[in-house]
Amino acid sequence: MKLRVLLLFFVFSFFLANAQDKNEINPVYRGENEKINDLVHTKLKVKFDFAKRQLNGEAWITSEPHFYNVQELTLDAKSMLIHKVSRDNKELKYEYDGNKLKIKLANIYAKGEKYTIYIKYTARPEEVKQEGSAAITDAKGLYFIDPDETDPDKPTQIWTQGETESSSCWFPTIDSPNQKTSQEIYITVPNKYTTLSNGLLNKQIKNNDGTRTDYWKFDQKHAPYLFFMGIGEYSIVKDKWKNIAVDYYVEKEYEQYAKGIFGLTPEMIQFFSDYTGVEYVWPKYAQIVSRDYVSGAMENTTAVIHAEMAYQTSGDLVDENSWESTIAHELFHHWFGDLVTAESWSNLTVNESFANYSEYLWFEYKYGKDHADAHLHDEIVGYLAGGNELKDLVRYHYNSREDMFDGVSYNKGGAILHMLRNYIGNAAFKEGLKVYLNENKFGTGEVHQLRLAFEKVTGKDLNWFFNQWYFNNGHPKLNFTYTYSEAANLVTVAIKQKEENNFDFPLAIDVYENEKPKRYDVWVDEKEKSFTFKYTNKPKLVNVDANRTLLAEKTDNKTLENFIYLYNHGKNYEDRREAIEGVAKNQGNDVAFKTLIKALNDKYFGLRILAIDKIDISKSNAKGAIKIIEKLAIEDKKTLVQAKAISKLDLFEKSEYASLFNKALQSKSTSVKVSALSALYKVDKNAAMAYANAITEKTEKESLKDALIPVFILDKTEAQMPFVADNLIAGMFFSDDKTKQNIYKEGFQWVAASDNEEATQNLVNAFVKTGKQYKQYGADKMAKQVLQQVLSMKNESNYSNKDRMIKIIQEGLESLK
Repeated sequence: MKLRVLLLFFVFSFFLANAQDKNEINPVYRGENEKINDLVHTKLKVKFDFAKRQLNGEAWITSEPHFYNVQELTLDAKSMLIHKVSRDNKELKYEYDGNKLKIKLANIYAKGEKYTIYIKYTARPEEVKQEGSAAITDAKGLYFIDPDETDPDKPTQIWTQGETESSSCWFPTIDSPNQKTSQEIYITVPNKYTTLSNGLLNKQIKNNDGTRTDYWKFDQKHAPYLFFMGIGEYSIVKDKWKNIAVDYYVEKEYEQYAKGIFGLTPEMIQFFSDYTGVEYVWPKYAQIVSRDYVSGAMENTTAVIHAEMAYQTSGDLVDENSWESTIAHELFHHWFGDLVTAESWSNLTVNESFANYSEYLWFEYKYGKDHADAHLHDEIVGYLAGGNELKDLVRYHYNSREDMFDGVSYNKGGAILHMLRNYIGNAAFKEGLKVYLNENKFGTGEVHQLRLAFEKVTGKDLNWFFNQWYFNNGHPKLNFTYTYSEAANLVTVAIKQKEENNFDFPLAIDVYENEKPKRYDVWVDEKEKSFTFKYTNKPKLVNVDANRTLLAEKTDNKTLENFIYLYNHGKNYEDRREAIEGVAKNQGNDVAFKTLIKALNDKYFGLRILAIDKIDISKSNAKGAIKIIEKLAIEDKKTLVQAKAISKLDLFEKSEYASLFNKALQSKSTSVKVSALSALYKVDKNAAMAYANAITEKTEKESLKDALIPVFILDKTEAQMPFVADNLIAGMFFSDDKTKQNIYKEGFQWVAASDNEEATQNLVNAFVKTGKQYKQYGADKMAKQVLQQVLSMKNESNYSNKDRMIKIIQEGLESLK
């Protein structure tokens, strides 16, 4: 499952005071669930009661004893109505407490003896009470989206979410990641709906009552949490890899963009097959985009679900496919997570850390090392910002299994795999993946099996690596100092570890006497360790961690001259990034400023953007820099750089740039148009508002909302107030831009004090939705406080529709109880 880390970071930051301490150590041991019975096959027949938000189902569960004789089967079945339990048409006795269904088998079964239990039931997801992830507060397994067809802006859909243990909210099963079962599902829906499930659509049967039954069959075995159903009115865009169907299920208005969003999937399948040495084993690969699915995405075997954030238009895709890393992430789970599944949530790293690192592998293959390193940089920043330092990567003690889905299992785990790959080498890393997958496929895995696979390939003992990185917490916090003995032609690098835990690690040190450095590979295994190197000419730079692979916080006492030299001679993205940030603090120095100007034309677009952001164009000697930025705004091959350059020129608020901004509004790029509209508003308000008010097409308006919302607020455009109200929360709470926050707060006051009923309804809906989604972080309390404030403002008004608006707000408050 892919979490949208940046969004969640802002959520966590805002509501952290209301959240429980996730670093708290729970004394309860959370190991692998005991296997008494093993699932063999699951057959389901399901129909939906849209009005009641319920599922009427029949299940045939085939199991066998794991080892010891059994005469009872215990299934997870959350908040269901159980109508009948039988075997071979003979009713069986059972006990049901609303969570566990204990069935008396009326026979003794030995290992190898299979038996099938029939259960007739009603699933009631709205009755389920269990903790979910940060994104899905109520983990009810089965979700009805606008089932009454009352929301004109939202289609009726149904989707399921099984991870961690919520498949048992819609069918009885042994809901544990160490179970594996094949499946078949008969899904009956109104004729207008399309269905998607795991495996292949074997047949479709039209019924006499206006419904259709789709029969999905999946012969391979996977974990129950990977079962999936998706239902709605979808266009199916066809693609393929070799002879395997690769399909994209999207709403009609996004049909034309589907291949732009998902079209690299076949190439990804081939790349990951080649990289792991294990060819994609499943019979199809489908991806569906569903409404109100806020976890990001989920790797249901052969039937991946994506949140609507995946939707992008051609203007967005010109800039970049912001969902590409998520697509790669969920696909790689079909090796790590689906083919070999973590035996317990404590070992989640063998699922999520690999999926996280697959994003790096794909970007490196497709776009080069700089782009991959930039992505890894952001992932590490996310880990460091998340308050995760006291958590082991493999955790056998935690409060809730949902706590495992964090910046340690994802971001840190991916960075650890990057270190391991660098230590043993790419060829050995790939071979280790192949051994691990082949030895455990269609089964489960844990970290010890992963270590043994890499040891088998490399011949190395890797206990030291796994003990400190997988079964321990934290990361090195290092201080580097340099001492030169010019009389002896020696330089000494002193490395001090400041953290409580002592880490052992290899380290590459490059000593630059000239443009070609001398590489020294050293080993750090003490709190304080020094290394001395002989030189002929005094080094212009000593670059510690030259490979830039160590997960650590580093205090490096480089001089300005070192930073300048590092930018000009450093090999890696992180070298040049560190240098840009270093010289940016010293722009009064002429050489430093020229280095920053040089960085405006860095080979990697991300560093061009960073240089634009850092450079001070108010300086008297900045004319050359401004000319370059003007050129970048018009000609850079990356539209994201163009957009950043326009935003930089925006700081001048000069009317002479109006023509440049107007021309930029004709760009195909969303980011360029967003920057241009924001800039144009400051120098030619009438032209900007004419452009903004002319945008009526829904998808284009949604794409440009980051520019439209602020100008509509500042201009107090009454006709656009409902649109503004629907989009205020992101700018008010989920942005670290203070200017943006203030504008959006002004917009809130504008809407709250108005007599616009539609805008009031949109505002209430937005806060209610956010309050429910992030309830466990106190968002519901925040939403109530805000809506109470709006209620007070409406009460004090003299509007003729005052009572109707008050009712809207009161209904919103009631729904948050």
